[in-house]
Amino acid sequence: MGILPWRRALTGPMTGTGRWALPGGAELRAEFAGGNIICEKVKGDHITLRQDRRDTEGWWFWWHFGVRGAAGRTLTFHFADKDVIGTRGPALSNDGGQSWSWLGRQRPAEFTYTFPGTTAEVRCAFAIPYLEADLRRFLQHHVPSTHLRLGELCRTAAGRTAECLHAGRRADAASYCLLVTARHHACESVANFILEGLLDAILAEDETGAWYRQNVDVRLVPFVDKDGVENGDQGKNRRPRDHNRDYADPSVHATVQALRALVPTWSAGRPLLALDLHCPHISGAWNEHVYFVGQDHPQQWQETTRLAQHLERHRSGPVPYAAADNLPFGKAWNTGANYSAGCSFGRWIQSLPNTRLGAGLEFPYANVKDWTVTPAGVRTFGKDLAQAVRAYCQELC
Repeated sequence: MGILPWRRALTGPMTGTGRWALPGGAELRAEFAGGNIICEKVKGDHITLRQDRRDTEGWWFWWHFGVRGAAGRTLTFHFADKDVIGTRGPALSNDGGQSWSWLGRQRPAEFTYTFPGTTAEVRCAFAIPYLEADLRRFLQHHVPSTHLRLGELCRTAAGRTAECLHAGRRADAASYCLLVTARHHACESVANFILEGLLDAILAEDETGAWYRQNVDVRLVPFVDKDGVENGDQGKNRRPRDHNRDYADPSVHATVQALRALVPTWSAGRPLLALDLHCPHISGAWNEHVYFVGQDHPQQWQETTRLAQHLERHRSGPVPYAAADNLPFGKAWNTGANYSAGCSFGRWIQSLPNTRLGAGLEFPYANVKDWTVTPAGVRTFGKDLAQAVRAYCQELC
């Protein structure tokens, strides 16, 4: 695909796989894994953009693009489709997406950036992205490990591998099964850093790692919406069905079908714990603190509260968390109306007879109260979560 003059971008969406010429020989691009942007207008050093919502029902805020050849220039990016910049401004990467920093607070629908004089390309995103390449880099830290296997949950509609990681005790003698899922909504990228930290703790050569290897059969699905992650989709409110509303017959997504087939067979009646990791909205109430989401199942809410109390006690890292911050069913957005589009993972997992605990966790994109999100800090939270699961299970014994 050649570079498109910006006027041609006005003819319609590029489905996230385009490049647009900018004055001075620079270019705006989204034809990389996870890219998402549409260029609407260029006037001098001012570029008007909007996020590509593709098959999203209604509005959502995720975007991710790169700028090449703008070294030393100052450009202002205006978003035409509502306020889409979070509390710490855009996330920026000067090394092709391997490391990220926050620009800092900006206006809700525009930001200005002076591109470093020695950087060939800068990636800009609503929040810190996480793609298959990031997972592969992370897993290299655990090679070779006799305690981890990388398997395939299924093939997606686009032919990609949807990964399923297996850690902990592999034998049927495990006392518990732990299922951890992330990215039911493709854009909720920060959830994967929790999964990394949790897996680090499970694989550690210490007392906690030894306990998991002795007692828990662990399966982790890092990308439920794998195609959406790699395509740079919103994923939220996807047509014809959101992945997290697809847990009733007939499921339309291959990964959901595969999970529904796998979990009852794999867990085989053993006590099952399930954690589903999410990110909330941009900012404001219920979007800037960590919380478990309650379901309309009193016993499950009681068990979730017990886990939350252990998490609060085992918090060792910088991420603020208090069990009192959790969201019970019937409060704020967490009502029956929110689930009218279909059966969620949480409702499905709690319907299985051997589920001891099925909990959804929301972790903000950019800030948790006054703390600014960093991958290292979120990984520490994941390690604390692993400690909390261990304490919860030991309390059951």
